[in-house]
Amino acid sequence: MNQLELITNTHQDVNVIRIKGALDAHTAPQLENLLQNLIDENRYKMVLNLSNLTYISSAGLGVLMGFIEEIRENLGDIKFTKPIPKVYKVFHLLGFTTLFKIYSIEEEAIADF
Repeated sequence: MNQLELITNTHQDVNVIRIKGALDAHTAPQLENLLQNLIDENRYKMVLNLSNLTYISSAGLGVLMGFIEEIRENLGDIKFTKPIPKVYKVFHLLGFTTLFKIYSIEEEAIADF
């Protein structure tokens, strides 16, 4: 069974979520619940730090796609930082690199809001 750890910090009005472990069909509901809670609180600016994300499945990607329209409609966004090469390759193959901004430095992603 894969484990997923989500650690959230807030920098001014930007929510930084550090994702550790595997994001798959079993763990995706955890991220889905977290993002829904942020949206329910009208917190639409999100940076997901992927430096400790070891795996992402279509279920994990689906969670992100499920929220991005509502987030952007509310003048927010989801930005990513530090994906490992394996995760970046999945993002690139599925066109996520054109839909989402990906940064090598977390502070740059925060500052870009």
